[in-house]
Amino acid sequence: MSAASIAAPAPLPRTFGRYALFDFIGKGGMAEIYLARQKTELGATRLCVVKQILPGLDGDPKFSEMLVHEAKLAARLSHANVVQVFDLGRADDRLFIAMEYVEGFDLNDLLGRCSRARVPLPFELAVHVVRETLRGLDYAHRRMDDDGRPLGIVHRDVSPSNLLLSFEGEVKVCDFGIAHANDALAEGRSAHELDEAIRGKAGYMSPEHAHGQPVDARSDVFAAGIVLWELASGRRLYRTGDGRDGLVEQAKRADVPALAAHGLPEAERLRAIASKALAHEPADRYASAAAMLRDLEGYAASARLMTSPLQLGEWLEKTLGEDILAKRRARERAVAALERGAPLVVQAFALSTPSSDEYPIDVEHLSAKAPTESPSPALATPGTTMQKPARRRGSLALAAVLFLVLAAAGLVELARHAR
Repeated sequence: MSAASIAAPAPLPRTFGRYALFDFIGKGGMAEIYLARQKTELGATRLCVVKQILPGLDGDPKFSEMLVHEAKLAARLSHANVVQVFDLGRADDRLFIAMEYVEGFDLNDLLGRCSRARVPLPFELAVHVVRETLRGLDYAHRRMDDDGRPLGIVHRDVSPSNLLLSFEGEVKVCDFGIAHANDALAEGRSAHELDEAIRGKAGYMSPEHAHGQPVDARSDVFAAGIVLWELASGRRLYRTGDGRDGLVEQAKRADVPALAAHGLPEAERLRAIASKALAHEPADRYASAAAMLRDLEGYAASARLMTSPLQLGEWLEKTLGEDILAKRRARERAVAALERGAPLVVQAFALSTPSSDEYPIDVEHLSAKAPTESPSPALATPGTTMQKPARRRGSLALAAVLFLVLAAAGLVELARHAR
């Protein structure tokens, strides 16, 4: 997510099919994204995200057909590390996808906030994010149809913007199939139009994907390897400007510098994992996300970097939670207003979602330093103590007073009977 605000295209709240849209999240290269409230005929409600496909795209038969096909496959996915797709359809002549709402940040937004606030992301949490990502990818890659045949699902855009982190400590992969539909749209375009269509995800493309060749699960493994490399290095793998080639050309070559681990524990073991995931030839990579996950789990255990969703959630809430509390309260007021049918217009909160054409990681100025220097401020050295959120001491004190009062009353009663 970028820091710039994005204005809503129309007043909110408003009704869209069976959904009440009340918060404009952002606009990407293929959709407008809203936070919405769904209410059933029996009165049950839930929050969700509605992606309205842009009018110029949903009128393209090939794109619409591919998107519907991929969304149907994605709707089969039900896993703790995958964002659930709830609904797919048309309303008001607009094609849309409705999916699970995750209260938190995407990884790209998180890194940008950490960089701007100069708050280091503990490396054990960074490793945890990659581990959970691999768990979700492995599930999707292994998913079968009702007859036991592999669905052959490949994400094709495993990038920080598609990795969602919640205040509950969850890590979820979103937008399965969206990149495949976008690939179909890109066919037949000019070189310039093609570059614009895939510019955002090119920074996380496998070489075979960048060359337009068929891809399988190992392409997603390569992308996960880039995410691991960047979190360990504190900078982007492929960068543009200063006479450098475009991202697509860099992705085709896949010239990956050796990982400078900045004093991280068992650096050689971590470097070996990243190197295998980022092998140029698919046959030289991990054969599956599960295989990479096993090695990364072993590294985390040996290096004492194991952590839990509880710790991730606590760190997110303590470090960055206050930044969105006002937005959360405003959303709740908007939902209540919708329930009452109040005739008001809710101002969009502009959650600073970047265009899907480009996902800048906001640690460019914190480029990798020599191994003898300290790591990027976007990351913390392993072993850095993660401060726990403040406890509700007032509640504990009240409980202690009540306990003492009851204990004293019991002693008085005992003394009375003794007499």
